[in-house]
Amino acid sequence: MLRRRTLLGGLVGGALAFGAPDASARDHRRVLHIRPGDSVQAAVDAVTGPGWTLLLHPGTYRETVRVPAGAAELTLRGITGDPRDATIVYDNANGTRKPDGSGTYGTAGSATFSSAAPGLTLLDLTLANDWLRADHPDITGTQAVAAYLTGDRTRAENVRFLAHQDTLFTDTSALESFDRQYYAHCYVEGDVDFVFGRATAVFDHCRFHTLPRDVDFTPKGMVFAPSTARANPHGTLAVRCRFTSGAEDGAYKLARPWVPSYETTAWPALVVRDSVIGPGIDAPAPYTNMRDAYPWQSMRFREYRNTGPGAAITDPADRPQLTPSEAALHTPAAYLGDWTPR
Repeated sequence: MLRRRTLLGGLVGGALAFGAPDASARDHRRVLHIRPGDSVQAAVDAVTGPGWTLLLHPGTYRETVRVPAGAAELTLRGITGDPRDATIVYDNANGTRKPDGSGTYGTAGSATFSSAAPGLTLLDLTLANDWLRADHPDITGTQAVAAYLTGDRTRAENVRFLAHQDTLFTDTSALESFDRQYYAHCYVEGDVDFVFGRATAVFDHCRFHTLPRDVDFTPKGMVFAPSTARANPHGTLAVRCRFTSGAEDGAYKLARPWVPSYETTAWPALVVRDSVIGPGIDAPAPYTNMRDAYPWQSMRFREYRNTGPGAAITDPADRPQLTPSEAALHTPAAYLGDWTPR
């Protein structure tokens, strides 16, 4: 569970000194090494053209990072293979005021890490936002994003996404785009709507962990809040995943639909299949509304062959299931089309 004082330490001092391009890198990619005391953003800014790899050495990099669309096919990788060893973290929230006095950051602007680059690959690292509501009782815009990702063919493998509200924003580069994202063996934790957005997003063998929350109401939060475009046949897919919780049994909903004010034609789509759902999810009523004008029953929410106490079906109307023939249309390959992440 994300705790600023225990998980995240300070930076080790040092001058910015990127490693020379590694001639032995696979596919002859250009490589930059980033060590504690270096700036990840400075390394991103040093990228010229597609196909660079940035290797993060063990450490905590306390900064925001913005990857532009021009940095195509960029790879960021923790060098040890253990995602706990290399962490990029910051603490902006939606309601945090910008230093220049131009207003607040907003939800997307609060992200610790954001990317608009097609073909982005994230491997073996942690992206976190350690902003805490208890530290800022004066701020009502409590969304605090760890990663805001757009751009087609975004891949994350063995990555931890840590925050509370709105942890992982899976978005697209434009309203009319069906950008694809693939997450494998990742860990995502949070409380309110902590996986949300418009992208065609596939989660394969991932773990979603709901956090304890000191409030006197339920539900305490929701895992998913998709905002899929109506024209997109594929929204969020969670396959062979696990849902665990640090909160009491039944305190969380699996999802609620998000129909943004800037895209009122959205038709949120979510399929959770072949997954183990723990007792933290409210099994008799796993879905709820964000706004009554857009009831979840009218959305594309479906399940298939899930197990665990949080997957128990009390009333079939409250847990719509795919038929076997329908399930064949909701696989990673069907969602990703001509793209095979590797």
